[in-house]
Amino acid sequence: MIKAKGYAVPTAKAPLAPFSFERRELRDNDVHIEIHYCGVCHSDVHQARDEWGRGIFPMVPGHEIVGEVKAIGSKVKKFKVGDLAGVGCMVDSCLDCRSCKEGLEQYCEGSGFVGTYNSKEKDGTPTYGGYSSSIVVREEFALSIPKNLSLAATAPLLCAGITTYSPLRHWKVGKGQKVGVVGLGGLGHMGVKLANAMGAHVVVFTTSPSKVEDAKRLGAHEVIISKDMEQMKAHSNSFDFILDTVSAPHDYNLYLSLLHRDGNMVLVGLPDKPPELYAGSLIMGRRKLGGSLIGGIQETQEMLDFCGKHNIVSDIEMIPMKYINEAYERMIKSDVKYRFVIDMKSLA
Repeated sequence: MIKAKGYAVPTAKAPLAPFSFERRELRDNDVHIEIHYCGVCHSDVHQARDEWGRGIFPMVPGHEIVGEVKAIGSKVKKFKVGDLAGVGCMVDSCLDCRSCKEGLEQYCEGSGFVGTYNSKEKDGTPTYGGYSSSIVVREEFALSIPKNLSLAATAPLLCAGITTYSPLRHWKVGKGQKVGVVGLGGLGHMGVKLANAMGAHVVVFTTSPSKVEDAKRLGAHEVIISKDMEQMKAHSNSFDFILDTVSAPHDYNLYLSLLHRDGNMVLVGLPDKPPELYAGSLIMGRRKLGGSLIGGIQETQEMLDFCGKHNIVSDIEMIPMKYINEAYERMIKSDVKYRFVIDMKSLA
C-alpha cells in the first residue's frame, strides 16, 4: 500500500483535521500522482457537513487535483513519470453503458460514476480526495495538463471549469450570440472567461454593484444588476443562452423572460429548495430550461486544451492546508475571488 497524509472530516460537521491513510498499490492501468495543488469547491463544504446526506466518514474532500506523475502501472499508455496530470470529480464508472461509451461518464447508467471522494470503489473501498499528498487513479480518469498554464490556477478547472464549459459547448455557444451568466462566483467567473473566449457577447447578472468592474475585467461586455427591474426589462427577449450558476434560491422565471424565442437557460447551480416555475415562462417563447452536470473525461480534456490555447485559468487565493476550516467559513460568506486552492507543500 502507498502511505498518504491529508486532512479529513472525522464525523459529519466536525472540523477538518490531519489524517493518515493508505492508497492502493498500483494496478496495471493505474497512475500515482503526487498532488501539488487542490482546489476547494463549495460542494466540499456541503459534503463535509453532510448537508446532502449519505456522507462517508472519515472523509477526505477535494476533486480539483493537479500534480506530477510519480509512478505508472505496466499497461499505462497516456502518461509517463514526470508528466503533469489532473483528476476531477470522477475516478471510475462502468465504462460499458451507453453514456460511458459516448464519453459521458458523469451520466453513467450502469453502476453510476465513482466520485473522487465520499464514494465507494467497485470493491466497496471508500474513495479519498485531493486534500492529500497523493492519489492513485486509473489512467482513463486522469487528465493531461497544458504546460503553459499556472498549475495552481489550473486546479479549479477540473470542476468549476468543466461544469461551465460543458453546457456552453453542448448548447453550441459561439460568435454572434448574446450569452448571460447569472452569478459571479467560483463557477460564474469561469463561465464569463470561457464564453468570452468562445466569441460570445457576455452579460453578467449580479446582485452586487461592487462586482461590476471585476466582471468586466474577467471578460463581460455588460453587467446587469439583477435587482434593478428596469435594467432587466430592457433586455427582455434578447438572449440566446443563459448559464445560471447560482445555488441560492432565486426566480428562474425572471431570467427565462430574457431569452428570445427558442433560447436556452441551463442550470449548474443547485439551490436547496425547489423553485417555482411557471409554464408560461417556457410556453410563450418556446424557451427551454435544462441542467448540466460537470462533463465527461474526453470533454474535460478538451476543456483543458481549450484553456491552454486561450491561456484561461481560475482566479485563485492560495492557502496552506491548515487554513482550510477558515476557508470554508469564508466560502459560505462568498468571501473569496474566486476559488481557494490548497498548496499541498504545506502538508510537509
